[in-house]
Amino acid sequence: MKGLLRSLSVLAPLVLALASVAHGQGTRLWTQSDLTQLEKGTPDGVELRSDGQLRQGAGVTALATTPSTYVWSVAVDKAGLIYAGTGSPATILRINTKEALSKQPAKPFTLFETKDLTVQALRLGPDGNLYAALLPSGRVLRLNPAATAKIDETAATVVFDPTKVEGAKTTAHSHYVWDLTFDAQGRLYIATGDPAAVYRVELSKPNAKPEEFFKTDEAHVRSLAWDAKGNLIAGTDGSGLVYRIDPSGKGYVLFEAPRREVTSVAVAADGTIYAACVGDKTRISLPPLPVAPGSINIVQPGSLAAANSSASLPDGSEIYALAEGQAPRKLWAQKDEIVYALLPRADGLMALTGNHGHVLRIAADGSFADLAHLDAQQVLSLVSAGDHLILGTGNTGRLFAFGAAEKHEYASQVFDAGALARFGRVEIEPGAKEFQILTRTGNLAQPARGWADWQLLKDGVVASPAGRYLQWKAVLNAGGVLANVGVNYLPVNAAPVVDDVIAVPGARWSGSGSVGGGQQTISIAFSQPATSPAPITESGATAPLMAAKDRTAVTVRWAAHDDNGDELTFAVYLRGDGESVWRLLKDRITDHAYSFDATQIPDGGYQVKVLASDAPSHTPGDALTAEKISPRFEIDTTPPVVSNLRVGPSPNNRKPALTVSFDAEDASSPIIRAEYSLDAGPWQYMEPVGKLSDARRESYSFPVELPDAKPAEHLLTVRVYDRHDNVGLAKIVIPAEAK
Repeated sequence: MKGLLRSLSVLAPLVLALASVAHGQGTRLWTQSDLTQLEKGTPDGVELRSDGQLRQGAGVTALATTPSTYVWSVAVDKAGLIYAGTGSPATILRINTKEALSKQPAKPFTLFETKDLTVQALRLGPDGNLYAALLPSGRVLRLNPAATAKIDETAATVVFDPTKVEGAKTTAHSHYVWDLTFDAQGRLYIATGDPAAVYRVELSKPNAKPEEFFKTDEAHVRSLAWDAKGNLIAGTDGSGLVYRIDPSGKGYVLFEAPRREVTSVAVAADGTIYAACVGDKTRISLPPLPVAPGSINIVQPGSLAAANSSASLPDGSEIYALAEGQAPRKLWAQKDEIVYALLPRADGLMALTGNHGHVLRIAADGSFADLAHLDAQQVLSLVSAGDHLILGTGNTGRLFAFGAAEKHEYASQVFDAGALARFGRVEIEPGAKEFQILTRTGNLAQPARGWADWQLLKDGVVASPAGRYLQWKAVLNAGGVLANVGVNYLPVNAAPVVDDVIAVPGARWSGSGSVGGGQQTISIAFSQPATSPAPITESGATAPLMAAKDRTAVTVRWAAHDDNGDELTFAVYLRGDGESVWRLLKDRITDHAYSFDATQIPDGGYQVKVLASDAPSHTPGDALTAEKISPRFEIDTTPPVVSNLRVGPSPNNRKPALTVSFDAEDASSPIIRAEYSLDAGPWQYMEPVGKLSDARRESYSFPVELPDAKPAEHLLTVRVYDRHDNVGLAKIVIPAEAK
């Protein structure tokens, strides 16, 4: 083990930001060096710190999965029994902690079930009873936690009903109770919303009626906590206020958060008040939470609506530290997290978040550690239970124990080398200690499907066989520290692929991609089938290539890619019909198009071949090539020939009409069009004798009406075109006596 550590420690210093080498050539380095990268892996009893370090941490044990979607609140009694207040459906469940830890998963006992939507808050009172706040009725019930049969809703004692509070007006909308707490005298405090207030109930007095202890013009009082002087700390929704409420019920605003909702307040042993806040004050909060048909919608604060809808709030959460005599200090902020609960401890501030199911510990300097990734979208509630914290989650509603871990392992995300690769030395940042690293490789993206077994490094080098995919695992011993892990690898060279080749006669590409003003253009595009097994991956390959129209040139265009990302060069070859040898036109081309002069090549049918090579990225012995041949095309730069041009009398000897006839022939392609002009006048189309112009030789005969006026003689010009726009011309002078 010590030898392994020594072999790893000598590999620094590192430039870990470089994850690959330019042009894909040579050995590459895959690194995981910061929290964003590490969070893509799987920790088990390992802390992921904001500075990129891995350290030993607590473990997470699944205790129970509830039938509900959310566990909004948890409480634990002295005997270690857990009580979970859930939503959708709304129940109170009882779980034996020891039993759950030894027999997983535990089967919860349903202590209470209600027609309300949610058991929003749950607290064990100093009198030994269980107090539950329900939504949307807004009632607070007192229950016997030791009941052996499910408590009927009608048998529970109502200690708070918002419709029966003195001065309250009965309304059709929902009522809200967000938090419960007890003071040193055992009195119950109830945080409500719409209207926002804190009510107090003297539980020691029989049939005591709730009294309004504190009222604010905010929308909701969301969270409660006590300071050491017996003041009640309250966070609100609306303007994001943190109040300090003295024992007489007088409130003083300690802090106005930049966010609209204070989701949680907590007071540390040194008196520091922590407040988590969410929501942009300039934006409208999320829509009401939909409930069953016929029920009343609950218009919740944004954080809870986000949990219910599995959405996230804009700009995430912020946590502020409020210390006596000091300005409020932003301690922590994340744009994609919502903080649902806080718990100050000696080792830092615990924060439960969504919508990624994280448990965080935040230090006084703002650095933090990601302690756990729970199998749920939100971590909503927590309570201390001896050596463990009990955590309740949402989406799905589960219970977890967070405490001492039997093992401390971290498995990285699966790395895709892009092709079969050989893996080499593992680089570790100096200062790492008390750890082991193992690796495993495979050729499928899922490690469970036919991968090699985990293997320890051998002298700091990956011992796993070559594969396309790799995963590393760190095992931390007592005091173990690990950071900035880099794995060297060399992809086994894969041959390049030429995806498509086309040759277009009559087009000239300049290399700059621009065509001069006044020139006719030709768009050269691939006609690749949608079902092609080798899609064109070269950047810009499918965009049309613009070339100038030029019958004396041929433009070849191709698309190619290399799975290793290697730099490629190309060679273009030409072969005519009936030939067996490919003749090189140009090599060492780095563009993906090439034009050549067609006038230097005899007319006829041809094909071009494009050969791709990854030689610039490899030693000569390791370079690979690939080729593709274009469809057949024709080169024809020779104009057709006009012969036997003559003038004779019209068939009926009618004057001044004459009959003109001639033959036209092309060596390579059909004659497609013929025209004549009299005395340099406009060109007039004419058809061949057989009407259809489809042969390399055509004959023409047509009448021409000569004008009576002078000149005495006339000039007749004919021109013919072949398929490749080559033109042949001839002329004849018609003397005066021909009239």
